[in-house]
Amino acid sequence: MSLGGGTITPAAGLTLTRMGYGAMQLAGPHVFGPPRDRDVALEVLRAVVAAGITHIDTADFYGPAVTNELIKEALHPYAHGLHIVTKVGARRGADGSWLPSLHPADLKAQVHDNLRNLGLDALDVVNLRVAGHDESDDDPITDQFGALAELREQGLIRHLGLSGVNARQLKEAQSIAPVVTVQNLYNIVDRRHEELLNQCEQENIAFVPFFPLGGFSPLQSDALTAVAKRLGASRQQVALAWLLQRSPAIAVIPGTSSVAHLRENIAAGDLRLAKDVVAELDAIGA
Repeated sequence: MSLGGGTITPAAGLTLTRMGYGAMQLAGPHVFGPPRDRDVALEVLRAVVAAGITHIDTADFYGPAVTNELIKEALHPYAHGLHIVTKVGARRGADGSWLPSLHPADLKAQVHDNLRNLGLDALDVVNLRVAGHDESDDDPITDQFGALAELREQGLIRHLGLSGVNARQLKEAQSIAPVVTVQNLYNIVDRRHEELLNQCEQENIAFVPFFPLGGFSPLQSDALTAVAKRLGASRQQVALAWLLQRSPAIAVIPGTSSVAHLRENIAAGDLRLAKDVVAELDAIGA
């Protein structure tokens, strides 16, 4: 399995493959509870590393703890150069609900949960999840990001990032500690964070779109379907290829619980879109 897309190096000591893997779908339905098939989930994770991917995205509130425990079981001790990126800022209710949890003390507790469940002494990257999927929160984040910066000073975190933020919050965080990644909603249809992506490119910050394929509501576009048919590729492959060509700052983390689907996603890294095709796809989100 070849791995296209290249790498991005947003900070010294951190080089990520631009084709990454999001572990969210390894948990049960609605990202809650155990996987449908634990052995298959472990097989997918081992296939990720075997393919040369060095960028795995997770969170301890996936499951909760399910994906981190699977990653540890499948991959620990971790291969040199493999970077596990996690996030904090939420908890899960007993009914599977998503509960924001941004008190500085609990953010620190969440970091320790990730350390324990992943079997690590230090986390490569911790993203502060500021807002949910609607990304409507513009509250100050100094106390929250400052708490994580303290753990970075203690050596428990190597690099810090953000998720669900705007340009003002990014600047606020940067006044406290370096930011190496930004995870925001962005895909071929939804480009509300175009300016923030451009800023990340200029400042060598990895921009990692969550829901690159639309998430729980898969991307729907007649133009995307038509282009995919002409290229003999899937709509998902074309959407991922478009992201990778949109900016060298972008790293994608499509998730799957299937080895076959994983291979399909990886193949998108080798798909090259001609200028006229890119222009056709650009018009989808215009």
